[in-house]
Amino acid sequence: MPDIRQAEILILATDGFEESELTVPQSKLSQAGAPVTVAAPQSRQSKGTIRGWDKTDWGKDVAVDTDVEQVDPSAYDALVLPGGQINPDKLRLEPKALEVIKTFLTSGKVVAAVCHAPWLLIEAGAAKDRDLTSFSSIRTDVINAGGRWHDKEVVTDQGIITSRNPGDLDAFCAKIIEEIQEGGHGTRQLAA
Repeated sequence: MPDIRQAEILILATDGFEESELTVPQSKLSQAGAPVTVAAPQSRQSKGTIRGWDKTDWGKDVAVDTDVEQVDPSAYDALVLPGGQINPDKLRLEPKALEVIKTFLTSGKVVAAVCHAPWLLIEAGAAKDRDLTSFSSIRTDVINAGGRWHDKEVVTDQGIITSRNPGDLDAFCAKIIEEIQEGGHGTRQLAA
C-alpha cells in the first residue's frame, strides 16, 4: 500500500476552473503530505497563473508549476481534474491535455474528476461501461457516452473517482487518498 506522502499528484486545469475544486484538493492532498503539481496548457491567459471561477464571477489566480506540454505522466501517481464549466470545455480542445489524461487512464493510475470534469473522461473515451457521477447538468452527456450515472457524492470505478459539485469535496479528497493508498488499478481500456 503506497504512502500518500510519497505519491506525486498532478492537478490539470486552465483558466475558468471552479476555484474550490482546485484549491480544496490541492490543500487537502498537500496537508496529507503528498507533493502536488499544478499543470496548465501554454494557451492560458497568463504565463505563471490560471484564473479561477468562484461560483458566479472570476475568482483567485492559482500558480502554475509547469506547462502540460512538459508533463511526463510517468512521474505522477494520480491526476486530479477540477471542474467548472469553462475549464474542462477548454481542456478537451487541448491535444496534449487529452494525451496526458489518456495516459493516466490506460496506466491504471488514480484519476479524479469533479463537477463538469467528467466531460474530459468522456472525451478521452473512459465513460463507457463505467459507474460515474458529475454535475447534474451533464448527466445526459455521461449516459450518452455509455456511462452509468449515479447521484452520489463520490463514485469510484477501477480507480476513476468522480464527484458532483463543491459540496462533495471532502468525500472526493478522502477517496483520492484512499485509492492512492490502495495502489494500481491495472490497465484500463478506453472506447475508440
